[in-house]
Amino acid sequence: MFVIFGASGKVGSATVTALRKAGHRVRAVVRNERQAERFRAIGCETASADLTDLASVRAAIDGAHTVQMLCPIPEDDIDPESTMRKMAGVAADALRAAPDTRVVALSDYGAELDEGTGITMLFHYFETQLRPLGGRVTLLRSAEHMQNWARVIPTALQHGVLPSLHHPLSKSFPAVSAHDVGLAATELLLDDRRSDRPRIVSIEGPERINTTDVARLLSEIGNATITAFALPRSEWTATLLRAGLTAKHAQLIADLYDAHNAGRIDIEDAAKRERRFGQTTLSEVISSLVAAHRTVPLA
Repeated sequence: MFVIFGASGKVGSATVTALRKAGHRVRAVVRNERQAERFRAIGCETASADLTDLASVRAAIDGAHTVQMLCPIPEDDIDPESTMRKMAGVAADALRAAPDTRVVALSDYGAELDEGTGITMLFHYFETQLRPLGGRVTLLRSAEHMQNWARVIPTALQHGVLPSLHHPLSKSFPAVSAHDVGLAATELLLDDRRSDRPRIVSIEGPERINTTDVARLLSEIGNATITAFALPRSEWTATLLRAGLTAKHAQLIADLYDAHNAGRIDIEDAAKRERRFGQTTLSEVISSLVAAHRTVPLA
């Protein structure tokens, strides 16, 4: 039995779909019952779990031989750092109680760093909680998801300006399609090799991107003139707050992009780490995001 936490997310959904197509038994773990029906329709078992509640996480992994685990960034949380740390601790405690269970944990580029990286620092904490599980753990570190640009596409298409926290606009950075992360996770879930220490795998897309690339593709695909705009550092916090983030969440995001722009967020020791490269291009992702935006009915 494969147990997939965060099944309704972009990565988790790709993993569940790939496993079911290959005929494997899957338990899709979701936050609430409303999300469960589409997974039952493709033959999954389903379970609801609160990632901050040890009993519900233990129940969800009961009988699993392999688990895909994540520590998601909580939306609208007044203190996301505290909540993510609690989720990491609960995940580790539940997995310690299941010593025959393998785990693929979804992490981030830069998770080897223990300070000054905002949200990514919490993935470092997640990894430290899981490392004592030894060789039954695979840490899958992914680059920034290309689908994150969905948040600003409506504004860009409406106003002709693509705001970015990546500075300068020409700076290349690693990015990957969430779908490719899910496929890589599937391969790792099916790979039952064991060792005496955690396995670390990184994944990014077929080529590195920059904000100017995104604006150019959005102009071509969206049939509009889109200009990339480096949002001034002094405006980051206010802009993130207007977007609905809490003050502590906004600070974690600002700290992350400070680290990005300083060149600190990348693959750790590329010559020694196991690397994967997704096949989905930025153009393909932008095309799907624009199409999705244009099919959303007007309120």
